[in-house]
Amino acid sequence: MKNITVFCGSSFGTDKIYEEQAFLLGQTLAKQDIQLIYGGSETGLMGTIANGALSENGKVTGVLPQFLQSKEIAHKNLTELIIVESMHERKTKMNELCDGVIVLPGGYGTLEEFFEMITWSQLGLHKKPIGVLNIDGFYDDLINLVQKMVDKGFLKQVNQDMLLISDTIDNLLEKMRNYEAPTVGKWISKDEV
Repeated sequence: MKNITVFCGSSFGTDKIYEEQAFLLGQTLAKQDIQLIYGGSETGLMGTIANGALSENGKVTGVLPQFLQSKEIAHKNLTELIIVESMHERKTKMNELCDGVIVLPGGYGTLEEFFEMITWSQLGLHKKPIGVLNIDGFYDDLINLVQKMVDKGFLKQVNQDMLLISDTIDNLLEKMRNYEAPTVGKWISKDEV
């Protein structure tokens, strides 16, 4: 993995640990010579992860929709800033540029980006590892919901297993390095429930 896309909040959240872990993830990626691809903003966890990577002389590429330039203020010290027209174009570009995806705490936008990437993987549109850094249990409820989707027959176990989860950066990166995409189809028959 030479390029990892990170989806995360443009806010800091209420707990300092989110900011600390975002900065540490940025540093870790840079130290491992992994380029950070992210949303291009200097605000919230987005700016924090970029600053972490830049503090270790890492390469950082931001992808920012033109209409968000006034809200999510573009980071001024990036290796590269790519301006796109739409949110969909942003995700598409971030997917094209990366070898894997990591999700940090965030809101609706972060979840929307995460679910689109995992859905594309489920449909076989890419075979990239998708990791969730579950900082201080932030994603516990989501993990339980995904389990319920399996229990109620809306998701195959093999598709649940595509979701790589850890509460530590090093463990998550190791899981991502060892990931092999499933070869089964998405749809569940009544016999499989």
